[in-house]
Amino acid sequence: MTEKKNKDLTFKLGDLIRPDGRKPDQIRDIRVVRPYQKYAEGSVLLEMGDTRVVCSVSVEERVPPWLKGTGQGWITAEYGMLPRSTQSRINRETVVRTTGRTYEIQRLIGRAMRAVVDTTALGERTYYVDCDVIQADGGTRTAAINGSFIAMVDALRNMKEQKRLRKIPVEDYLAAVSIGIVDRQTLMDLCYLEDSQADVDMTLVMTGNGRLVEVQAGGEGTTFSQDDLNLLISQGAKGIKKIVKWQKELLGELK
Repeated sequence: MTEKKNKDLTFKLGDLIRPDGRKPDQIRDIRVVRPYQKYAEGSVLLEMGDTRVVCSVSVEERVPPWLKGTGQGWITAEYGMLPRSTQSRINRETVVRTTGRTYEIQRLIGRAMRAVVDTTALGERTYYVDCDVIQADGGTRTAAINGSFIAMVDALRNMKEQKRLRKIPVEDYLAAVSIGIVDRQTLMDLCYLEDSQADVDMTLVMTGNGRLVEVQAGGEGTTFSQDDLNLLISQGAKGIKKIVKWQKELLGELK
């Protein structure tokens, strides 16, 4: 049996040339079209670089059985990738079936939305968040969260305008970003090529006031230290602040 030595993952922001020419700590350009769909209570087309996700929020006047009679609402999410959203075609049957990865991302999006929305103020309604990836170039789950938050705020504002809600029950902004170690350097907002070569990659979800919602990190064929983890979170938080600043310019006050 041969011994496999762990790589030294001590790293810093360096001068690695990225496929799209960005600086190591630079987020891809974010663009949004809203509203994007005619019938949804809230909807956006969000682009982060070449990753494009359609996020919509639909409202139904019912809740899961365990919430009936409580006056409390619920937020749940579905996520999928269209057949030619990736370099090779995904079979539509595979898209329809919920794979382990898809199920995990759906739960992540739902948890993230519930972290900043007061579900007790929603009434007995279910808010369905649908995220459809139409083009994938890394960071699809983070783009889905960023787009879903905007669609959710728009949906809640529409509900208030229709006098179906008394207030906008959003307690804070919400943003997500990917960050990883590629060739011993920290890179923000990984594209697909970088993500496929990463020694360590992380998905970070935070509120506008800096509270952690989700930290998903893993090594690919290697290990990493607690100091590495802390530095990834610290660098990722800087990216979150940039996204939240953009959200504030787009959405204004959450009311």
